[in-house]
Amino acid sequence: MVYRSVMTTPHISRVLAAALEPVTGQVYFSPECHHNYEALGFSPSRGEFNGVMAPDGPAYFTSRGSVMGQVPGEVVAAAFAVFKPEVVISSVTHGWTLTDAHTICAARDNGAIGQLHRVLGESPHGVARAQSLLEKATDVLQPEGRPLYAGLRSLNTPASQVGVVWRLGDMLREYRGDSHTAAWISGGFTACEIGLLSELFWGMTIKTYSRSRGWSEADYEEALERLATDGYITHEGALTSHGRASREHVEKLTDLQMERVVRALGAEIDELITILRPWGAAIRAAKGYPAAGPHDLAEAASS
Repeated sequence: MVYRSVMTTPHISRVLAAALEPVTGQVYFSPECHHNYEALGFSPSRGEFNGVMAPDGPAYFTSRGSVMGQVPGEVVAAAFAVFKPEVVISSVTHGWTLTDAHTICAARDNGAIGQLHRVLGESPHGVARAQSLLEKATDVLQPEGRPLYAGLRSLNTPASQVGVVWRLGDMLREYRGDSHTAAWISGGFTACEIGLLSELFWGMTIKTYSRSRGWSEADYEEALERLATDGYITHEGALTSHGRASREHVEKLTDLQMERVVRALGAEIDELITILRPWGAAIRAAKGYPAAGPHDLAEAASS
């Protein structure tokens, strides 16, 4: 497959994000992680979601938030950004009655790396080169305004080579996520609004993907009214040309923040994507990550 030139920064950064996502995001669907969290007192997996095992809510919020330390739920809600804060706060408050940040963070690492070892093996093709390229990509990142990336940066390096690749990839993933949050909040959107606008931008049915973020019908009604009043959507719930351009601008601002990664890798970005894609396919085939995720939709929307 031929990818666009590195000069096409917005597109290639999204291609990299989509290729990286199942390799790093598999932590949220890993049976090994679910087992580890259940052993700490959390509820078991909520069952199948889009062909994979979905995480327990409190376990998800507490484990992902633990990379920042044992912070209160309000801080986790601010960092995650797209969830209804009350849902995050109650989940994390409960989580800290069951465990501490160091323990659940170790359980998270163990489960994520365990699934990668199970699916890919301990020395998958290209792992040394992937590590080298991801080190190059993450060496240029800066922590300001990026709490989840900064938290990951503070953690110890995993023992296995696959574990190192996962840590570096997770750092790059959260760096982009933190950057994306900065892009949409600077556009004046609320969390509920950006979720609805994203669904329409991705070609999804409205109030479907964002439903997992804890929003109520009252939240949706308020957000839809504001989006319609400001011309982002029609009163029938369709995306307007202004809405599409505004949502694409959020992606472009996100891509702009990833430009340092694209420049650091240069033409080697294609090589990294080529290594990651079959790993992602294998993880999806093993039901370690959904068949399609938001990064796939974002990449498709830009094509």
